[in-house]
Amino acid sequence: MSRALQSIVAGYVKVKNRRALEGLLAHRRGMLAQLQAVTAINASASVQTVGDEISIIEAGLEELKLPPGSLPENEWG
Repeated sequence: MSRALQSIVAGYVKVKNRRALEGLLAHRRGMLAQLQAVTAINASASVQTVGDEISIIEAGLEELKLPPGSLPENEWG
C-alpha cells in the first residue's frame, strides 16, 4: 500500500491539494487509534504500516508548507 499511497500523496502535492492530504492524514490517524485499541489479535504489523503511511502523508504536507511570513492562497478563488 505504501507505493500506492506515495503516488496518491505525490499527486496531491503536485496539484497542491492540502485539504485532501489533511483528510487522508486524519483518516490514517483514526485507523491507527483503532488498531492500537485492538487486543484480540496482534496488530503490530498493521500499526507499523499505518505509521509508515502517516509519515508519507506528513512529508507531503511538509512539501506544501508555506515559507515563514508568506500568506496562504485563497481557497475560495
